[in-house]
Amino acid sequence: MEPHVEKKGFAQINIVVADIETAAEKWAAVLGIEKPEIQFRHLEGNEQYTYRGKPISCDLKVADIDMGGFVIELHQPIAGESSFKEFLEKHGNGVHHIGFEVGDKRDAIIRALSDEGFDTDRTLGIYPGSSWTIVDSEDTLGAKLNIKPVR
Repeated sequence: MEPHVEKKGFAQINIVVADIETAAEKWAAVLGIEKPEIQFRHLEGNEQYTYRGKPISCDLKVADIDMGGFVIELHQPIAGESSFKEFLEKHGNGVHHIGFEVGDKRDAIIRALSDEGFDTDRTLGIYPGSSWTIVDSEDTLGAKLNIKPVR
């Protein structure tokens, strides 16, 4: 596949959990760190936030654990339809996606992944300074991909 995702762009692992308070406490204990701050996020649907091609409106609890080169993101879906809620209902707790920063190759990589047969229309988010695309690659890669130009 050309262009391809480069290993050096590895930026995050996203884990969906049913109970973020417990997960954050346990991760902190395992890593010997303070419990990460848990934040509430609301993603309001428009052309900049879509899930399966439709605008979304969802609520999440989120905690980020800085691992010094990548981030472990914990997400607990609270309300609304989202890729995270769908994952939790289907699998329970687990790795939702692995994220990569790909710089200005983002659009070309998304096209190449689409050409390889991956569903690249699953979830799209655009925010000031960057964007993200969740690629439906779970059936073949074991996890979804999150392709971002920058964090």
